[in-house]
Amino acid sequence: QVQLVESGGGLVQPGGSLRLSCTGSGFDFSSQGMKWYRQAPGKERELVAAITFAGRTTNIADSVKDRFTISRDNAKSTVYLQMNALVPEDTAVYFCNTRRYSGTSSEDYWGQGTQVTVSS
Repeated sequence: QVQLVESGGGLVQPGGSLRLSCTGSGFDFSSQGMKWYRQAPGKERELVAAITFAGRTTNIADSVKDRFTISRDNAKSTVYLQMNALVPEDTAVYFCNTRRYSGTSSEDYWGQGTQVTVSS
């Protein structure tokens, strides 16, 4: 079955960097667009970054533009989120996601999430 496993979260000081990883299995990773979302306590889940299946096109949310970068390595079935110049407002659980389409229907798959805490 489809599995997405995130890693790389942790506690970091303001101004620091983290790189999150998400490894997929149970599906053809190289044919799937991938996304990173985050959810802070008491807030709705928000889209942070997206990348097309071949990695040629990326989209980054305005709130993190110029600080976050999304990339992928299809040979490793892994998508990355490089986060630089972190601020306390980036504190959240970060989830990776893929949406698979079948005819006119679709299904979202999520990882378990990885906690990122930005604090001094």
